[in-house]
Amino acid sequence: MMEKMIFGRFIPGDSLVHRLDPRAKILFVFLFIAIVFVANNAITYGLLIGFTLLVVFMSRIRLYFLVNGLKPVMILVIFTFLLHILFTREGAVLLDLGFMSIYEEGLRQGIFIAIRFLVLVFITSILTLTTSPISITDGIEVLLGPFKRLKLPVHELALMMSISLRFIPTLMDETGKILKAQMARGSDIGSGPVKERIKAVVPLLIPLFVSAFKRAEDLATAMEVRGYRGGSGRTRYRQLNWRFKDTASLLVLVALAGTLWYFRS
Repeated sequence: MMEKMIFGRFIPGDSLVHRLDPRAKILFVFLFIAIVFVANNAITYGLLIGFTLLVVFMSRIRLYFLVNGLKPVMILVIFTFLLHILFTREGAVLLDLGFMSIYEEGLRQGIFIAIRFLVLVFITSILTLTTSPISITDGIEVLLGPFKRLKLPVHELALMMSISLRFIPTLMDETGKILKAQMARGSDIGSGPVKERIKAVVPLLIPLFVSAFKRAEDLATAMEVRGYRGGSGRTRYRQLNWRFKDTASLLVLVALAGTLWYFRS
């Protein structure tokens, strides 16, 4: 599972989504997050699912690859769904088992919240899968540019977010290697009482933290010897160019918001 996680990974490609300006994609994600909360019935959530699948298709990222890489999130979605099923007690009773009752409103809310969660995760994953960490850094820095007047270290913040995003898959790969090494030495994390599982995790966390600090130190040394001095006076090799297709992508979101509002209950 660790090796298949896609958080922070970038897949080079030549799709329409890959060619969009990183600023447009970042704005697209934030606007989509706000628009998702407009949906409140079956029609609007169906439109959200269709729109999300369209974006995935246009990015040329295989749906199977996306779903397979989001298995940890799927577990969280299922857990959230079950919480609504078990603890929301509104509407008509659909199933009464004596020790547990399933209500109509609990089922409805569970399905809608799960759909909302999934479309958000899919769209945000498409952002990282189709945009390189360097482009994300440049896009965040430009979008936060007006805050420089408030003495906010915009470049440093964008760099930290980009490095954090970039090292997520690296740390996941490192965790998988350490886990396999510990299992080869007889450590069993997946079975036994909870207390024993917690004890077995300690030998996994210690080398992981040591490796993370070592990577951070190597990165800091590499940046220092190359004369890195922050964002003051820095130029960019890749220039960001806002085109009509970037504006069109945001206009499509506006149209989606209007459609959802029209069909909203």
